Amino acid sequence: MRFQTPLVPGVLVRRYKRFLADVTLEDGRQVTAHCANPGSMMGLAEPGMRIWLEPNDDPKKKLKFGWRLVEHADGHFTGVDTAVPNRMLRAALEARAVNGLAAFDTFRAEVPYGEKSRIDFLLSRAGHPDTYVEVKSVTLSRQAGLAEFPDSVTARGTRHLNELAAMVRAGQRAVMLYLVQRTDCSSLSLAADLDPAYAAAWTAATSAGVETLALDCQITPHEVRLGKPIPFAAPTGL
Repeated sequence: MRFQTPLVPGVLVRRYKRFLADVTLEDGRQVTAHCANPGSMMGLAEPGMRIWLEPNDDPKKKLKFGWRLVEHADGHFTGVDTAVPNRMLRAALEARAVNGLAAFDTFRAEVPYGEKSRIDFLLSRAGHPDTYVEVKSVTLSRQAGLAEFPDSVTARGTRHLNELAAMVRAGQRAVMLYLVQRTDCSSLSLAADLDPAYAAAWTAATSAGVETLALDCQITPHEVRLGKPIPFAAPTGL
């Protein structure tokens, strides 16, 4: 997925009200950018960080920049836009490019299911159970090479796991897909210390038959590409 307009670098001044960030551009201007990430962004929103913004000239948008990437000191990148995983996965599904999710006749996005939820993707194939695919963006890393999810308490994420388990018990297939938007991580686990309820729900959902799939990304200031499967390590002590 290529960015629609070339990204421009800047230095983060502050992130506030969850969806806003003040940034100093290389020419000295200070601008306010939209932050498409409602999470805690632990370790990714420290003042002074080098980040990348996507400009826009859309008259309908009040803010003319969107925060897309964090560049780390070692040259690695983290994608902070939580809408990117679904856009990339849609394109990958259309290309039948996701191992384990290529055998289907049709797929639909944002289909209502469970209690007041919408599944990210519902895959259907004649003569087979439907496949419910929930997608999560992963940006947290507190240990070199290891990505973790979630980065804060997520009651919504816990509900999704419970509803996926219910789909399996009803005879359908369910997949919890974690997309790691970091180029410096080669494995994934759960941050059970940050949200024990989510980790417990994952354990219960796995016992019910919900599958877990973790994929990484290739990220540059030009594009974000869906990468390869990476190992998922279940948290211990649950």
